[in-house]
Formats: sequence, C-alpha cells, structure tokens
Amino acid sequence: MPKKIDLYIIKTFLGPFFFIFSILFFIFMVNIVWIQMFNLGGKGLTTWTLAKFFYYLSVGIVKMVLPLTILLASIMTFGGFGERYELAAMKSAGISLLRIMRPLLFTNIFFASILFLFSNYIIPDFQKKAKNMIYNIRTTKPALNFTPGQFITSLPETSIRFDELYGENDNLMKEVFIHKTAGAYEDQRTIIAKKGEIISEPGSNYLKFTLYDGFIFEDNLAKPNFNDRLRQENQSIKFDTLVSYFDISELLDKAIESEKITNDYEFQTYHQLNSTIDKLAETNENNLKTISEDLVRQSSNYLLEPTKKSEESKITEPFSIDTLKQEKKLDILSNAYSKIEGLEMSKKSQNESILHMAKSYAKVVMYQQQIIAYSIMCFIFFLIGASLGSIVRKGGFGLPVIFAIIIFVIFFVINLSAENEAWKGELNPYLAAWLPNIIFFPFSIWITYKALTDSQIFDIEKYKSLIKPFTKRFLKNKEHKRYQ
Repeated sequence: MPKKIDLYIIKTFLGPFFFIFSILFFIFMVNIVWIQMFNLGGKGLTTWTLAKFFYYLSVGIVKMVLPLTILLASIMTFGGFGERYELAAMKSAGISLLRIMRPLLFTNIFFASILFLFSNYIIPDFQKKAKNMIYNIRTTKPALNFTPGQFITSLPETSIRFDELYGENDNLMKEVFIHKTAGAYEDQRTIIAKKGEIISEPGSNYLKFTLYDGFIFEDNLAKPNFNDRLRQENQSIKFDTLVSYFDISELLDKAIESEKITNDYEFQTYHQLNSTIDKLAETNENNLKTISEDLVRQSSNYLLEPTKKSEESKITEPFSIDTLKQEKKLDILSNAYSKIEGLEMSKKSQNESILHMAKSYAKVVMYQQQIIAYSIMCFIFFLIGASLGSIVRKGGFGLPVIFAIIIFVIFFVINLSAENEAWKGELNPYLAAWLPNIIFFPFSIWITYKALTDSQIFDIEKYKSLIKPFTKRFLKNKEHKRYQ
C-alpha cells in the first residue's frame, strides 16, 4: 500500500512528465513534417490521408522522446524539491534520498517496460504502414504512376497511352490516346489529341485531363433494338480543347494503403529478428567465402601462366627483362600493368560489397538491440536526472533544461558515432548498440553516489580552492586602495 508521500512524489513527477512529453513530441513531429513535406506536394492527397500518414510516423518518435522526457522531468522534480526545501525536510525526517527516489524508480521501470512492449509490437506495425505509404506516395505522379509509351489501365474503365511527358512537373503530354473500356454491346469511345495536360488539385478525388487539338470517335451500340445496332451511328467530332474528369478516389486509397514492402527488418519483433540475423550472417559468410575464392583465383591466373607438359621441357633460369627487345619489353610491362590494375579494380569492387554487407548486418543487429537498450536508458536517465536535480536544487525550465540538453546531446553523438563505426565494419554492432548505456551507466552510479553523500560537485568555490595553490604562484596579491 503506497504511502501519502509516495503518491505525492509520483503526482509531482507526472505533471512535468506529461507536459514535457507533449512539448518534445510536438517538436520532433514538426521536424518530421518539415522533412517529409517535399514528398507530399502535388500528389492530390486528402487531409485525412496526410493525417493518417503522420500518425503512422509519429509512433516511432516515442522511443526517442520518452528517455529524454524522463531525464528532464526527473531533474525538474528533484530540483523543485530542493528549491522548495522539501528535500531537506524529508531528509530531516529520517527519509533517505534512495527512499525518496523509490516510488519514481518503480514508476520509470514501468515506463521502460511499456517502451519495450511499444517498440517490440506496436512500432514495427506502424513502421510498415508508414514506409509503404511513403513509397506509394513517392511513386505517385501526380496521383498515379504514368509511364510514356505504355497503355495505362489503372484509371477506372479507361485505357490511356501517350508518347512523351514533359514540363516542370511532368504533367504535359504529347500524342494522347484515350479509349473507354466497354463491352461488345456498349457504347465505344476513343479520343485522340496532339497535346494534353494532367491537373491534380490538392484534396480532390478527381483527375483532370485537358486535351488540345484532337478528335472524338464514338460508336453508339447500346441500343435496345438489334436492327438499330446494325445501323449503328458513327460520330467523329473535332475539338480544339476538351476537358475530362476521372474519379480516382477509390484508386488513391487503394494505391496509398497497399503494402508492397513486407520483408523489411524494421517490421519484425525482437524474436523474429533473431532468425533474420542468423540468415543474414550465414549469407554474408557464404558471400565472403565466394569473394575470397574469386580474388585468389584471379591472382593465381595472373601470376601463374599455364605451361604445356612435355618430356623435353627443362627448367630454365629466370631471364632478365633487359635482354628482350624494346617492343617485347613494352608489351610485357603493359600486360603486367593491366593485370595489376584489374586486380586493384576487382579488390575495390569487392571491398564495396563487403562494406555493404557489414552495413546491412549492423543495421539489423543495432535495431534489435536498441529495442532493449533504449528501455534500459530510461532507467539510467532517471538515476542521472534525479541525482542532478537533488544536487543542483533548481526547478523550472532554466538550469534543468540546460543539463538535460547537454546530456542528451552527448548521448545522441555517442549513439550516432557508434552507428557510423558499426556501419563501416570497424565496431561490433552489439557493442555499438549498447555503447551509450555502457558509458552512461557508470556515470549514473557515480552521480547517484554523489547525491547520496550530499556532495557539492557544482560548488564553484570548491573548485577555486583546489586550483588556488597553482594560481597563487602566478598572481600577485593586490594591496587595498586605502594603503596605496
């Protein structure tokens, strides 16, 4: 049964926690919207589609926002306790700092567990939807994927063909052919135009075609009387400008929501990634074996020339190239240079293949390990934040925000640097994924120890007294103005 003091501490922590989470989530979300905007312009997307797309993307932000929120909320909570002398009052009542931290420790362990479940089961599904949507949006132009020189049958009951797309937005056409898809006893309609323009208005479910200088050919076959069908009417209409609209609402929803990418590692859970990593390691091992065998075989072919076996063949001493004629000498040197250059190019190409394999393997391993690493980072950031807050004894958005930003920037730089080194194959991906935790965990233990012993690590006078014996040798004591 939690005591009143535990409920008070948790209540004091949750207020800043949800407020900070909302602010950070909004900041990260604005950054994502700003980055993705160039993929969304001129695609005829509705407001609902855009909202759904950004909703899918927003879920992945949680794993970065939550650890930073815990860090900042912990500093603010314990800094506020110290600033309002509540921390001193609790300690004077015989309550230790660890006892004060205990309810929030369990609270943040709960948040860390939620983050693990969220990263393992929910984020992969939303990543799948978001990645497929952005792929479908990128391949949509302006609302569909039009390819010159091919019959396009994706529009409802219509086949379209044109020879060329041009213009700034690739929305102008040349030599347009549009045919209405109809049955044997339905009205037939064909449009031929020299030029045309595709217009897709944002938020509209209709695709507008404006055609110039062409003809409309119609065969009226949809008549109730069979004899009238025999006397079918053929019409040919010349036009200067013709405007046609096509309803693409169903096509847009189907195209954007279709999941064409299904085998990405970001769509898998922690246990599913184990089999993916094993298969990837086995594939890489086989590829490396093939690459090494190819390089050895090429080197052997270049260095060892095949000779015919004969009984009369004798072993001769190596000849000197200087004994050859100038033309033969140049020919031999040119062949040797070509072979060495070929080996260098082959080696460079194989190194790029090896680097690509190492990067792919590192990405999958780090993604899997970070599912757990980020959750544990919540616990580490809480220890750092609570200890710093109790030492600094400043609440609000001043000093706590500065400390939180500095710590998070260091964490981000370490994480990014480790990722880059792992992608280059110069650092083990398992170590790279856990490197920020390995570095920050000892620091969290040290700062917690300092907070428990009431160490004044931010006391400037303390550090001045330490360096005073050294500065005293170089500084001359100034006499008081009264005695000058």
